[in-house]
Amino acid sequence: MRYLGLDLGTKTLGVSISDRTGLIASVYEVIRFAENDYDSALPRLKEIVEAEQVDKIVLGLPKHMNNDFGEKASIATEFGKKISEFLGIEVIMQDERRTTIEATNYMLEANVSRKKRKQKIDSLAANIILQTYLDRKRNEK
Repeated sequence: MRYLGLDLGTKTLGVSISDRTGLIASVYEVIRFAENDYDSALPRLKEIVEAEQVDKIVLGLPKHMNNDFGEKASIATEFGKKISEFLGIEVIMQDERRTTIEATNYMLEANVSRKKRKQKIDSLAANIILQTYLDRKRNEK
């Protein structure tokens, strides 16, 4: 089973991918689009899903710290529905609270420059989202 992890921003979609065993997530790429033009990311997403033979997609769900859903969570949920309809593939919503902070901290510890952090933050956050899902799924067995 192969999974794709996604971190949706206002201008970017961070993408990560699992290995074929569904155990390890790796950074894949960042899809860039005009602000709030989420639909324009769908064709590239389709290319990736087909080329990598992805079975399921794990999309970050940006909940508030008190577990409430805000505007960003609604946008992510709607985008997940569009992905599912466009690609005919299951989209699993994964709590993404603190993933961007975690990704930033990893890069700070690794002394990654501010410019490179900005370029890589979305794909690393997608990687954390996907790895969190894969670990949780493995622990449920």
